[in-house]
Amino acid sequence: MAYHKIKDSRIKLKVKSLLLFKKGKFKKQEDLAMHLCIGYSTLRLWLKKYTDEGFSSFIKVPARGKPKSLVTPELHRALEDKLNDSEEPIQSYKDAVLWVETVHNQKLGYHTLRKYMIKHFKCKLKVPRKSHYKKDEQAIEAFFKTT
Repeated sequence: MAYHKIKDSRIKLKVKSLLLFKKGKFKKQEDLAMHLCIGYSTLRLWLKKYTDEGFSSFIKVPARGKPKSLVTPELHRALEDKLNDSEEPIQSYKDAVLWVETVHNQKLGYHTLRKYMIKHFKCKLKVPRKSHYKKDEQAIEAFFKTT
């Protein structure tokens, strides 16, 4: 395996550390770690993995996988039904969080539920700003009639 053909920078750094360690260019592992701008404990873990498991597992980067969704399929269907309900729809994302908490006994964060609803249902729940209590409706109508 040629060092220059490696595309992943993490694997390239691991192989470079192994090459420099094997060549003996540095007397201490701390100096090698400082040269590569990595932590000393990281270098020790890499070298230990190389001696214990071999080169093939040394250059392998473990896959993280897809993160688990907090919204269950039942909750997804219930949210969809609630959004399409014309009698008692969800007015805002805060209402959605409270509804999920009270009806389904599941605590979800505001931003988590908001992003989920936007991604899956393409919804935009907007609440208009409150109007000032001293606002004069006749003055507004007169203003728009004169312009």
